[in-house]
Amino acid sequence: MQRRKLCFCYNGPMYVVAYKTRKVVAGDDLFKILEESLPKDLPENSVVAVASKIIALCEGRVADPEKITRDQLVQEEADYYLPRETNPFDVSITIKESTFIASAGVDQSNGNGQLVLWPKDVQESANTIREFLCSHFGLKEVGVIVTDSKLSPLRWGVTGVALSHSGFAAIRSYVGKKDVFGRELRVEQVNDADTLAAAAVGVMGEGDEQTPLAIITDIPFVEFVDKNPEGKEQLGKMVDMHHEVFTPILTSVQWKKGRNGK
Repeated sequence: MQRRKLCFCYNGPMYVVAYKTRKVVAGDDLFKILEESLPKDLPENSVVAVASKIIALCEGRVADPEKITRDQLVQEEADYYLPRETNPFDVSITIKESTFIASAGVDQSNGNGQLVLWPKDVQESANTIREFLCSHFGLKEVGVIVTDSKLSPLRWGVTGVALSHSGFAAIRSYVGKKDVFGRELRVEQVNDADTLAAAAVGVMGEGDEQTPLAIITDIPFVEFVDKNPEGKEQLGKMVDMHHEVFTPILTSVQWKKGRNGK
């Protein structure tokens, strides 16, 4: 069973197809799930989106809420956090690996009663999945994004975000190029990894859809590369909150440092 969403880009369509899996529980084999759920003819120049939750479940990154509270886990997992009591909606706002997210990604939905954390190393997860796809499907150019859902200031609801990527350039720069009236662009960049993650999460869903995988094809704006991102090519290492556009806002609150903070 699959659901399809059609998005238009440039002069042609980009296809985003979500794929159903069996119910994933702690201790499952991620690569077996990918093998049995993805189509046998996975095409070159596609990007495979994998929900971070099924990766975490397969890694056994779960906790018993009877033995440890979500607040305790948030403090352990976050780089920085604001306690729930500072938020009118009783939500802990956190920063984890350059991602502005609720509760450091700790979530109980689709966890079969357990608290599910992020994968241990989201970048390593993307790298390993891409290596498996290349080997198993005989591909040379394929991308991977590990996805989650995030809140955005001044917006209701969540949108998809890429926690990590591999096999393609995450950022597309327009700096030095011209707009339609010949004006040179100075700062414009597009985060293709997040753009694709938002489209993928839109079709994967948030509830009982049971479609934690998606394949994105016909994406002419993506530059595929046969390597894993290194250093500041990695999404979690691109930006320092003390040196970015929203620094005045991010540094004006009294963050508490989580145990994952450096």
